[in-house]
Order: sequence, then C-alpha cells, then structure tokens
Amino acid sequence: MQERIRLGLTAVASPLEVGAGEAPQLLARLGAAFAALEGIDLCPSRAPVTTADKAAEVGCYFAGERVDAVCAIGASWFEDYLLLDLLEECPAPLIAWARPGMETGSLCGMQQLGFMLRALGHPHHLLFAAPEDDAALAEARSYALAAALRQRLRRARIGLLGHRVAGMTETTAHELALRQLFGSRVVHLDVPNFLTRAAQVVPEKLTPQSEHLCSAVGQVAAAPDALLESLQVAAALREVVHEEGLAAVAVGCYPHLMGKVCLAASLLAEEGVPVACEGDVNGALGMLILTRLCGAPVHNTDLLDPIPQDDQADVNQCDIVFSHCGSGGFSLVADPTQIKLAPVRLMNQGCCCLFPARPGQVTLLNLVPTLRGYRMGVLYGEAVETEMVFPGNPLRVRFNAQLQALLDWIAQQGLGHHWMAAYGDWRVALRHLCALTSCEYLTVDGL
Repeated sequence: MQERIRLGLTAVASPLEVGAGEAPQLLARLGAAFAALEGIDLCPSRAPVTTADKAAEVGCYFAGERVDAVCAIGASWFEDYLLLDLLEECPAPLIAWARPGMETGSLCGMQQLGFMLRALGHPHHLLFAAPEDDAALAEARSYALAAALRQRLRRARIGLLGHRVAGMTETTAHELALRQLFGSRVVHLDVPNFLTRAAQVVPEKLTPQSEHLCSAVGQVAAAPDALLESLQVAAALREVVHEEGLAAVAVGCYPHLMGKVCLAASLLAEEGVPVACEGDVNGALGMLILTRLCGAPVHNTDLLDPIPQDDQADVNQCDIVFSHCGSGGFSLVADPTQIKLAPVRLMNQGCCCLFPARPGQVTLLNLVPTLRGYRMGVLYGEAVETEMVFPGNPLRVRFNAQLQALLDWIAQQGLGHHWMAAYGDWRVALRHLCALTSCEYLTVDGL
C-alpha cells in the first residue's frame, strides 16, 4: 500500500496587513485543492493563525493528530513567531506556501520566516503560487509524502536473516547511521533457528497453496518437494515478520540458501514486505523506501550488462539489463503466463520465479553507507520489453545518457552493485526524503 499522508493545514496572517481578511477563504480553497489529491488525510485548523495563543492551539491540535507535515499559506505578511510557536508544539516539516499579491507581503513574510527556520535547522519547503496551482500542489504532495515516509522509516525494523555476503562490503549495514538518519533498526535473526522453524511447517497444509500457485503461472520446472520447501520458508518468514514487526527483510542467501528463499521474497513482496538478497540491509531499506512510495512490489537487482546498440540507435541513449536470480513479485511481470518456477541458477536447487520485467517508467535507487552516514544514487529511465536474457527477472532500462558517461558517474560516486527499481517517477520525493534525513542525494543531470 502506498504511504498515506497526514497533512496539517492552516493559514497565517497579521490582522493589520492587506489580505489578512482573506485568510479563511484561502484556507478553504487550499483545503479543497488538497482534498482532490489521492493519499492525503487532511487535518485543517478551524481558523487561521493570527495570534500567538492561536498558534499554540493549532500546533497542539496538529501534534495530537500526529501529522506528518504542516502546510501554512500566508494570507499576508505575518510575524515570524506565529509559525515558530506553532512548530514548537508540533515540530513537523513545514510547507511554507506564499500566495501572489503585491501588497499582501505574503512572500515577504515567508522569506522572513525562512531565515529563522534555516537558523534553527527546521526542515521546510517554500512554495509561491495560488492555492489551485497544479504544479505547486504536486510539489507540496511530494514533499509531504517524503515527510510521511520519514516518519514511518523512523519506526521501521529491518530483519537480517544470517549475515551479509563475504566480499560484498558495500552491503554492510551502518547501524548507527541508519538509526541517526532514517531511524530504522536492524533485527538480527538466527538462520539455524529459522530453518528449524520452517521445517516444522506441515507440508500437507501447503498443498492447496502449491496447487493454486502452479495454476497461476505459465510453467513449473521446480521439483514438487522444492516448491513445498519454499512455501514452508515463506510461511515461517511471514510469521517472523509478524512477530518481530518487520517492515523489510534482508536474507544472507548466497550461496547456501539460494533458491530456498526466492519464492518467499516474491510472495511477501505482494504483501507489502520487501525482501532483499545477499544480506543487504541497505538494499532492504532502499526497497522499503520505494515500496512505500509506489505502493507496489519493486525490483531488487544487480547492474549486469548493456545491450549492444544497432547502427541506427541514438548514441545519447543506452540500454542496460538489471536482474537478480528470480525473487520478484508476480505483479512485476506483464503477463503471468510468462512466469516460470524453476531451480535457481548456479546452485540448481529450490524454486525461483523467472520472468522478464514489464515495461514502464522506472526510478532506480542505490543506497550505500559512508564513513559518516549514507548516500543515495538515483537514476531514471524507461523499462522496455526484453527477452529472458538472464535467468532471473531481467529489467532492461533505456537511459537518455551515453553508456560510458553513465558508468563513469557510477564509478566516480562509489555506488554499490545493488539497484532497486520502482515503476514511476519518484525523483522529487526521494530528493526531499534525502534532505529531510541528511542522506546525501546523487543523480546525473538529465536523469
């Protein structure tokens, strides 16, 4: 499910100023405009903020409603302490909405407030537009969505089943930085205990699920006992997620658990719980971020290989294939009959979900630790149709960039090899999220 936003909404004015009398109407107009957008639960104040007492009252109301962000539209110039007193009671990120009007001083007041917010280190975003402006509303929604996601991440627990893969140092979780920047906590899970638990799931109870699964895909090449074992693992992992209150999981699958947890990842993705491969807690967090933004399963991939261009191709475009071994949610395929349940590559065991990824716009995210925190690399492209060029869930992405320039940027930024991909354009929300969490945001011009 896509993250819902609880947005506190008010208007602010100084009674002496031109335009102050329009504050109630502006509050109503902006409220109606936000109400027309999806995914927003509005918490409007009953009246505009015009005094310090009213500011504190509205701030307490917003705090009680546990809003993710506050949007305040300036009807006129106003004393900066009005919104500062409000934020003292409810320290949520602020959307400072200035409205046009030469004599109102609305923009002047919001600019004045910005000095104080910057000095105090309070997160805020300035907008200047009429209440019904579509572009401004979309920008406000993206900022509020990032603020809502930040709130959920601060309560998120990420399970680590086993350990990260030897030789994949960039997947190491920087637990202190995770806690400080995102608020997320790592829950360590013991592999032997988990496998014992999975083995205790009665196979006969899983037969109906197995039969339904086989009827829902195009081909089954996995052995029946391997399929049942994978469903036992899925059932056990689902129980652990519930008991521990996990928002995402990273599994140290390579090499011994390869093929044994892939189907569980596919099934749990459809239930809103992303599962990352190779013990990559950072990747699990990246998947969780994208899952909450788009409200659907996301891809967990390696950057593998470019597709050679033909002589007629645009030299300023390149196609790159991303994939892992076959742990994608079923909704990531265009046609379920393309899904093949088969043993995992390399180890030739277990049950993976093999299919080519469906086309569409995609945002790719790469989250890696630094010595002081985290940095996020973000790319945007167009997923195009592809054949099964890799035994997994190949995602062929077309970028508006020269291949070598793109690879040079990735190398220069020191990004890792795990890329998470969500359908849709989520660059604005990710940029806001990084600003709200002090995570370094990296992208390529034009992407």
